[in-house]
Amino acid sequence: MKRHVIIGNGTAAVGCIEGIRCLNREDAITVVSKEDHPVYSRPLISYYLEGKTDTERMRYRDADFYEKNGCEVRYGVSADRIDPERKVVVLSDGTELPYDDICVAAGSSPFVPPMKGLETVEKKFGFMTLDDALALEKVLTKDAKVLIVGAGLIGLKCAEGIRDRVGSITVCDLADRVLSSILDQTCAGIVQEHLEENGISFLLSDSVAEFAGNTAIMKSGKEVAFDILVLAVGVRANIGLIKDIGGTVNRGIVVGRNMETSVPGIYAAGDCAEGYDASIDANRVLAILPNAYMQGRTAGVNMAGGEITYDTGIPMNSVGFFGFHIMSAGCYDGECTEERDGRILKRFFTKDDRLIGYMLIGETGRAGIYTALIRDKTKLSSIDFELAKQRASSLIFSQEARRKKFGGAV
Repeated sequence: MKRHVIIGNGTAAVGCIEGIRCLNREDAITVVSKEDHPVYSRPLISYYLEGKTDTERMRYRDADFYEKNGCEVRYGVSADRIDPERKVVVLSDGTELPYDDICVAAGSSPFVPPMKGLETVEKKFGFMTLDDALALEKVLTKDAKVLIVGAGLIGLKCAEGIRDRVGSITVCDLADRVLSSILDQTCAGIVQEHLEENGISFLLSDSVAEFAGNTAIMKSGKEVAFDILVLAVGVRANIGLIKDIGGTVNRGIVVGRNMETSVPGIYAAGDCAEGYDASIDANRVLAILPNAYMQGRTAGVNMAGGEITYDTGIPMNSVGFFGFHIMSAGCYDGECTEERDGRILKRFFTKDDRLIGYMLIGETGRAGIYTALIRDKTKLSSIDFELAKQRASSLIFSQEARRKKFGGAV
């Protein structure tokens, strides 16, 4: 009987557990969970603050998930180091866990750059975990002024979640636009306009130079008074466990398409891993929930003795703010074509006769088709792409392509 250790207790860990159990019901699985909570859907923490869900409905799996899958969960501890020679994981409480293989699903941590005077701010919070949301909830009041540092996905979802529970919200960012990592200037401008109409104020191309208690002194010289500070500047992959034992790391833990790291018997999955991106034919961190699950499942199957790879991951974001939805996927370094109708904007990026990326603002229909075209690296000359934009149909493919894909069934 093999001893599997999973470091982390998020979506990637669930995928790993289910990957192992689809082949083997007897091996021992131990999950190391830094958080004291069973696995939950992290993207829902803003909806919890908004009152649209609760902690029970946030569960990513049923309450008996671990019991049904024969897992031991060590709550409230973290993995301090891995000893590959002795084949043990040393935990923060001093416990040593022997292993035959490991999946590092340790996720990412908030990145907070040095900020002068930050220690003078009493009510300051992150916004990545359920514990963050629970702590923030305790200080929300109807007249509170909130300053959010960071206009990315985390900061903006926090703003949406607390909008009706506070007096005002100001979001600042050094970038010149919201969601700068996934949207261009035009698309970001549409989203920002919608957010401003819903009561969110912005200070862009500006950042905090210094805190003095409940006052933020911006680099522009502007002073912003606040009662509550939320830091949502960015995240960094938790690569330390593998880096410390000489494994290959970059922005994430570098893995092959079977999710194994450069250290034999040790796998990595989820936000800490740097795996294959089909849209650029190279490795990079793909910090999205579906990717975390599939990477984890791939690792689990291989840990249990199977042989599978995961090579269809692409960067993809699907998010809504106050009923206004956007989706983006792939990369954007190709030729751009667009369709626009007021605030509805669709941008498609093509290169070498393939769709390599898209941005859909305000209307996200047929996104699944576009995503499949990117993942499958479909030659656009083999389909009717204009028809694909109008409706889902096998008729977008040529007669020859339909025979190959569907075996003459259509």
